[in-house]
Amino acid sequence: MSRDIMTRFEIKHPIIQAPMAGVTTPEFVVASAEAGILGSIGAGYLSAEETRQFIGAIKEKTDKPFAVNLFVPEQVEMQQLYLREAYEALQPIGKQLGMPFWKAPLSEFQFDEQVQVVVEEGVRICSFTFGLPDAETIRLLKDNDVYLIGTATTVEEAKLAEQAGMDAVVVQGSEAGGHRGSFTGEFTLIPLDELLREVVAAVQIPIIAAGGIANKEQLASALSAGAQVVQIGTALLAADESGAHPVYKKAILSASEGCTVVTNAFSGKLARGIRNQFIYEMKDAVIAPYPYQNDLTKEIRKAAAQQGKQEYMSLWAGESVHLTTGGKLKDIIESLCHSLT
Repeated sequence: MSRDIMTRFEIKHPIIQAPMAGVTTPEFVVASAEAGILGSIGAGYLSAEETRQFIGAIKEKTDKPFAVNLFVPEQVEMQQLYLREAYEALQPIGKQLGMPFWKAPLSEFQFDEQVQVVVEEGVRICSFTFGLPDAETIRLLKDNDVYLIGTATTVEEAKLAEQAGMDAVVVQGSEAGGHRGSFTGEFTLIPLDELLREVVAAVQIPIIAAGGIANKEQLASALSAGAQVVQIGTALLAADESGAHPVYKKAILSASEGCTVVTNAFSGKLARGIRNQFIYEMKDAVIAPYPYQNDLTKEIRKAAAQQGKQEYMSLWAGESVHLTTGGKLKDIIESLCHSLT
C-alpha cells in the first residue's frame, strides 16, 4: 500500500478540498476531482440516505476518487432548563428576522449508518472530525480497504490518531476557518507552522496541513515543512461551483484582513468566521453546547440567508479570507499550484 497520498489516489495537485459541511455539493466535489485535487463530501449533517444519494450523484459525473467526511458523535448531557435559557437568549435576534418563536428539533446523527454507506458504496477515503471512531468501526473500514484520515489540532490529538490506526492526519492550525476539530478538550489555538513542525517530529503517518492556506507561497511553505498535501477550504468558497449562498460568497470576496474571530455562538463549538452582528450580540449570552446550539440557531441562519442579512449568518472563513478569489474552481487551483515545484 502506497503511503504517498497523491500516488495512491492519482491526484495531480497536492491539495484536498476541505469537506465543508453545508457548503459542498456534488457539483463542487466533482469540479474538485476534475481539477486534479481530492474532492471531499462534507457529510456531517447528512442522514445515511442523503449521504448515499450524494455519493451516487458524484459517481454519475466522475470516476475519480473522493473522500467522505463524517462527524464523530459526542455524548453531551443537556438540562432542559439550560437549553431553554439558550433559546431565550436568541429571541431578540429572532424578532429582528421576523420570527419571535421557531421550532428547533434536535439533531439525530446516523454515524454508524453512514459508515455502512461508505462501505457499501465502495468509497475509498473516509475522514473524521470531532474525534476518532471506535476500534470496531476502524476495523470494518480497513477490512474494506478504506483509507482513514483523522483531524488534529494538537500534537496529542495527532498521536492519538496515529495510535488509533488512521492512515493520515489533518493538522489543523489556528488560522483555519470553520469548526475546530478538537476532541481532547484542549482548545488551544496553535498556528499552523508551529503545530506542523511539532507533529512532523511526533508521528510517522502522512500529514495533511490545513489552516489559512490561500496562495502558492503558503502552500509551498506547508509542503516544505513536512506535509504531503494541504487541505484548502476558504480559498475555494467563492468558486463558481461552490454551494455557498450568494450572500456568503459576497461576504467572502469583500472580506478584509483581520476580520475573522473564533466563536461558539452559532453552534456551541468553537469555529472561525467573519465577525458580524450575531457574534457581537451573543458574546455574553447563554450558549448551549454542540450540537444543541447549532440546532437552536439553524432557523435563524436560514432566515438570515433568505433575507440576505449576512450579519446573522455563520460566515465561516479562515484568516486568509481576504485572499479569496472567485471564478472557476479549476482556475483557482491552477493559480495556487502554478510553478509549484
